[in-house]
Amino acid sequence: MKVLVPIKRVIDYNVKVRVKPDQSNVDLANTKMAINPFCEIAVEEAVRLKEAGIATEVIAISVGNKSCQEQLRTALALGADRAIQIDTDESLDALNIAKLLQKVVEEEQPQLIILGKQSIDSDNNQTGQMLAALTGMPQGTFASVVKVEGEKVNVTREVDGGLQTVALNLPAIVTTDLRLNEPRYASLPNIMKAKRKPLAVKPAADFGIDLTARTKLLKVTPPAQRQAGIVVESIDELVEKLKNEAKVIS
Repeated sequence: MKVLVPIKRVIDYNVKVRVKPDQSNVDLANTKMAINPFCEIAVEEAVRLKEAGIATEVIAISVGNKSCQEQLRTALALGADRAIQIDTDESLDALNIAKLLQKVVEEEQPQLIILGKQSIDSDNNQTGQMLAALTGMPQGTFASVVKVEGEKVNVTREVDGGLQTVALNLPAIVTTDLRLNEPRYASLPNIMKAKRKPLAVKPAADFGIDLTARTKLLKVTPPAQRQAGIVVESIDELVEKLKNEAKVIS
């Protein structure tokens, strides 16, 4: 079984995000970048499938300029066998990413594709679903349990009412939720080995896809500053303010 794992380069979740003064975008200057946390869970799940003898090869893939090779090398250090960078300087929307991934799926013919359910920057939660529509593959989203059994993969999904388990015929697409697993840390020997693992670079223009954006970023604004709290003298005063000022009780 070949497993394809798309990953995204994002601002490290421990870093406080800064907005550019002109509000045109997020300021990435001198900012620590990392693998999107949900993508990291996807890499871990693929590597576990390989360690269990179910998967034979794990391929990490990312769309972006040369800077995303750092995250691909991290995926290789975590256990992926090889990596593919689709090289572009453009900031692509989810549909164009899905179209590029579709071309790679046609070339690689993986039996399972595991993605993070969403990225922590754009928060769209779209790429996995769009890729499933383009490839015609069955999909299991928001996965908290993944079990491959023969020619099927059973995916336990986290839904509003609790848990739902679906059985998908392979090849299939799975998007990962937080409770699927806890990613490992890359050891120093594996980091050194990752430098020698193959990383192929393929220009996005070679795929023959119209990458014109369907969406336009108007502006980025930081969240509103949290207002200072007040001290009340009694329970009666608290109830009065909750009722008449905050209007959260009646």
